[in-house]
Formats: sequence, C-alpha cells, structure tokens
Amino acid sequence: MTNPVKAIPAKTRRLEARRVATATFIGTTLEWYDFYIYAACAALVFGPLFFPSDDALIGQLAALGTFAVGFVARPLGGVIAGHFGDLLGRKKMLVLTMLAMGISTFAVGLLPTYATAGVIAPVLLVVLRLIQGAAMGGEWGGAVSLAVEHAPPGRRSVYGSAPMLGSPAGLMLANAVLLGLVAVTGDNFAVWGWRMAFLSSIVLVVVGIYTRRKLPESPDFDENAAAKTERIPLLEVVTRHPRALLAALVISGVPGISTYMVLTYALSYGTAEIGYSRTALLVIGIVVCVLQLVAIPLLAGIADRSGTRKLVLLAAVLQAAGAVILFPLINTGNLALAALGSIFGVLPTALTYAVLPAILSEQFPTKIRYTGISLAYQLGAILGGGIAPIIATALLAATGTSTAIGLYMVAANVLMLICVFGLRRSPRTQFATVSSTTD
Repeated sequence: MTNPVKAIPAKTRRLEARRVATATFIGTTLEWYDFYIYAACAALVFGPLFFPSDDALIGQLAALGTFAVGFVARPLGGVIAGHFGDLLGRKKMLVLTMLAMGISTFAVGLLPTYATAGVIAPVLLVVLRLIQGAAMGGEWGGAVSLAVEHAPPGRRSVYGSAPMLGSPAGLMLANAVLLGLVAVTGDNFAVWGWRMAFLSSIVLVVVGIYTRRKLPESPDFDENAAAKTERIPLLEVVTRHPRALLAALVISGVPGISTYMVLTYALSYGTAEIGYSRTALLVIGIVVCVLQLVAIPLLAGIADRSGTRKLVLLAAVLQAAGAVILFPLINTGNLALAALGSIFGVLPTALTYAVLPAILSEQFPTKIRYTGISLAYQLGAILGGGIAPIIATALLAATGTSTAIGLYMVAANVLMLICVFGLRRSPRTQFATVSSTTD
C-alpha cells in the first residue's frame, strides 16, 4: 500500500510542476510528430504506394481511411492506459506509450509497398497505424493528468496547456522535416524520401523515454492511491459521469475538425483541386503552428484569471466564423489569401486547446481522471479530426462544391456551443489533495 504523501513545500512543488510541464511538452511533441508524419504522408503519397487504383479518388479515400484508423484505435489505447494509469500511476504508462509509438512509426518506414508485396503491404500499414493510434490514445490523458495534478493552485490552465503545445510543435517539426526531405529528394520523395521521416523518429523516441523516466509521479495520484476502491475506472466513468463525458467528448472533438481540415485535408484539396504547390501548403502549416504555440500559453494564462468557459464559448463562435471563410479564400487560387483563410480557420482552436486540459480534468475525480479524460478526448478525436478529411472528400464529391464542407464545420461548432452548458464545475478541493507549506 502506498504511504500517505508528505507535505510538499510550495517552492518544491512549483519546480516539480515546471519540470513535469516541460517533460510532457517534449514527450507529446515527439508523439505528435510521429502521428502527423503519417497524416501528411497519407495525404501526399500513400494512395498510389499502398492503395493503387484506376480511380484516383478511391485511392485517396483508402489512404485517408488508414489515417482515420489511427483515430479509431485511440479510445482503446486511452481506456487501456487510463485503466492502469489510474490504478498503478501515470508515469509508467507514459513511458510505455512512447515506446509503442516509436517502434510502430519506425516500422512504417521499413514497409514494402503494394507493388512489391501486394495486399500484405496495406494490411501491415493498417496494423502499424492501429498501434500508433493506441499509443497516442494512451499518451494524451496521462500527460494531461500529470501536468494538471502537479500544477500549483490557480494555475491549472497554464500547466495543463503544456501537453497541448505538443500538437502544434509536433506538426511544425513534421512539416519542417517533410519540407527538408522534399527539397533534398525531389521526385524521389514519393519513392523513398518519405521513409526517412519515419526512420529518423527513433532518435526522438530515445530522447522522449529518457525525459519521462526522470519524472516524479503525480502527487494527487499518490495521495489517492491508498484510498482507491474502483477496480474498473471505465465503468464508473460511463455509469456515473455520462453527461460530463458526452459534453467533454464534443468539446474535445470539434476543434479537431478545423485543425485537420486545414492541416491534412487541405494538402490534398489544395494541390489536386486548386493547384497550390505542396511546399507552399506545408509552409502555411508551419506558420499556423507557430501562431498556436504562442497563443495557447497566453490564452491559458488569461483563462486562469478570467475563467475557462468564457474562452470556450468564444472559441466555438470564432471557429464557426473561420469555417465560413476558409474554403472561399483557398478557392481564390491566391496563396496569400489561402494562408489567411488557413490562419483564421485554425487559430481560434487555440482558445479551446488552451483550457481543454483544465476543463476535462474538472469533469472527473482523481481516481478515474486518466480514464475519463482519455475516453472523452479520444472519442472526440474520432468524431472530429479522424473522420473530418473523409467527410470533406465525400461532401466535395457529392456536391461538387466546398460550401458543403463549410456548412458541416459550422454545424459542428453550434453543437459545441450547446455542449459547453453541459459541463460541470468541480470543487476546488478536488485538486488540492496534497498539502503544501509556504516558502
């Protein structure tokens, strides 16, 4: 049985909180790098390499389908890692998820294509994508739980936002690597250049595992470990917190629609339908990520002072507005206007991402938090980013216009706006389980 947690001096807790926030940022950056490398290659090269077809649309849909498969696996990974993370500790699961992500990503770089191995090639690709998705599903909830539970009082949004920075940072790193590989390999990028992005990730994984092994366990987890009674956290989440789970699921998922519409779907749409260069769209993605990296911690600081719900309500309105102008600006064929549309399409999501860890953590008590926030976020990821590129492709094929895609995005944000009022507020004492002393 775990011994009761001793009083922790406030200064020591602040130093630990910063260390954890930094480590969770580094770890999630590396995990998202692996995840986004796959997303970009699915949009750019995986269609003809693994799913050759006389109909280019069919091949593209199949490639994007493997992108969605990773999202389907994420809730399973979140539930498994959340179960053991709530029972055994957050840190152990974070090391295991990093290892699983690294091995599966490296293995993608070694896969044979359909031309050399036939149907076994796409099958192996799907299997590795499932492992990637499960690893990512277990990653996010653990990193957020660890960061929020280490946060000093009144600073949950700021410290909890550290893992959220891993997404734009990972995408920025992935796009930068892809740009470099495209420049170096040229036409050979679609032949063998893309493999280097996957193979090089093994170095990043070693760094990530090293930083995570040095982390302290969550003080809130240690405090609650001796008193825990729930042996199946998932059962309590579903049966005792269904309303909070549903609201958190929608609020988690809707921002992903805007994010993946710009940073994944627009890669194929912009090049195939409008004629933009692949390099130009990757650069736009990097710019958007830089803006998110700056905006998220600043907005999290504002949220800690003014309240998280206000920012989420504003986010839903601005995300809907960004959806209205996104494709009209891309459709102009003017790169500057396309960049402007992309920025306004994605930047409002920084409002949501700045406060999402704190909001989701409020919905579930410590003993089931890892499981609860993982399930909400990962199910939301399926309904949001996971199927958004496929829905967009199907809507464009069915209607012949991107207007239908914009309307789909607006409707999703209206639903998000409604769900904000379904969130519950947790008592402040829920996060004050560990005693601290003044300096």
